[in-house]
Amino acid sequence: MNLLQKIEQRQLDKLKENAKVAEFGIGDTVRVNVKVIEGSRERVQAYEGVCIARKNAGSNSSFTVRKISYGEGVERVFPLYSPRLESIDLVRRGAVRRSKLYYLRSLRGKAARITERTDYEAAAPKASAEG
Repeated sequence: MNLLQKIEQRQLDKLKENAKVAEFGIGDTVRVNVKVIEGSRERVQAYEGVCIARKNAGSNSSFTVRKISYGEGVERVFPLYSPRLESIDLVRRGAVRRSKLYYLRSLRGKAARITERTDYEAAAPKASAEG
C-alpha cells in the first residue's frame, strides 16, 4: 500500500465515523435526507426511491436513486460520504439479481416493481439499532 492509498484509507475511515448510513444495496428502497440551502435558510428534504446503482470507489463512492414523480422518472446521484447527506434510511429490501438496474428506465407501472426480500429479518433489528 503506497502513501496515497494510506492517506485515502485514513480519510475514508474518518468519513465512515461521521456518516449516518444504513446498510443498503441495489434494489432496496431508501429514503435519503438531504440538506438543501435556499437563500439564507437551510432545510432537510427527503428523497425516496429505488437504489438502481452503486459505485464503490473509496471516498468517491456514490449511489443512484430512481423515483417516479408526477408520472415522470427522476434519477439522482448522491455521493455516499457527502456532508450534505443528513441520513440514509432503509425503507424496504428488494430481491434483485443484477448489480445495476438500468433496465427499470424502460419499464412502466407494475412491470417496474421489485419484489421484497424476506430473508433479512435477523439483520433488521441490528440496522435499526445503529441509526
